Amino acid sequence: MGREGSSGTGMSEGVLKKILLSYFYVGIWIFLSFAVIVYNKYILDPKMYNWPFPISLTIIHMSFCSFIAFVLVRVFRVVELPTSPAMTRELYVSSIVPIGALYALSLWFSNSAYIYLSVSFIQMLKALMPVAVYSISILFNKESFRSSTMTNMLSISLGVAIAAYGEARFNALGVMLQLGAVAFEATRLVLIQVLLSSKGITLNPITTLYYVSPCCLVFLILPWTIVELPTLRDTSSFHFDFPIFGTNSICAFALNLAVFLLVGKTSALTMNVAGVVKDWLLIAFSWSVIRDTVTVINLFGYGIAFLGVAYYNHIKLQSLKAKEAQKKTAPDDEDAHKLIEEREGDVMGRKNDLQV
Repeated sequence: MGREGSSGTGMSEGVLKKILLSYFYVGIWIFLSFAVIVYNKYILDPKMYNWPFPISLTIIHMSFCSFIAFVLVRVFRVVELPTSPAMTRELYVSSIVPIGALYALSLWFSNSAYIYLSVSFIQMLKALMPVAVYSISILFNKESFRSSTMTNMLSISLGVAIAAYGEARFNALGVMLQLGAVAFEATRLVLIQVLLSSKGITLNPITTLYYVSPCCLVFLILPWTIVELPTLRDTSSFHFDFPIFGTNSICAFALNLAVFLLVGKTSALTMNVAGVVKDWLLIAFSWSVIRDTVTVINLFGYGIAFLGVAYYNHIKLQSLKAKEAQKKTAPDDEDAHKLIEEREGDVMGRKNDLQV
């Protein structure tokens, strides 16, 4: 009895520890995501720091991430690069390069949207991410079409459309930029499954930045040279503010690590649920501190989208539970199958003995 009680206590402590760690990871991710979004808005918004160069800001982030990842991998050898399968040149070109290109476009467009739109409205538009991921997954045959799921996607889209209708600072260019960022990011997420996961390639946070950041940086150089470099040359008053851009880059690097830490230690579904909490916090912060205008129609529309996203996450959770239940019952089924085979073997052996 004493042993049973101690083991039960041990199990409950283990479960409690796991739950607390999950909340800790979620808290870190929400804090860093919150900090990066508000910090980027502060730098790019003409009414705040007034440095409207989103490609340049993204290049600074990617340069910093590339350098830190290189030092950690090649100098300090904190992590080992994947060897099975090894990252060959052909594999890098066929898998990492498309993902890096989409990541560059997603970051460029999303950072550009901060110049034209409020933080609260951007978070409302980001509610379309499940819609984009599901639609693109169907195109890549990673998901099958279900009328119930599509109805849910339409309800999310309707909610976002209502929120956009009620936006006080609606800007068509800003909306197009943010929708483009959502589309590129959704395609990147699907391609990670298609190009990496399907080939058995698993990357940790540091190796992901090691491979993807330089590729992303290269794809940003061309538009930066054409769009922003001439303006920066003419801006003789500009000086590189190391405290601002340095701390901003550290936050961006830490967020990249936190994303993979959260998904690796919990699940992508946990991140989706935490993202909804973060969005509401950002909307409240944007309204109360930054003094962005949030209308009743905004909240009503986002409320509809929120319910659709919550239902989508609920369905995903039920699906994951069903898969886990199948995995747990599979060993029992295999053991039962083996036991039946052994018994049949014993019966056949006895028949053979009788025939002899």
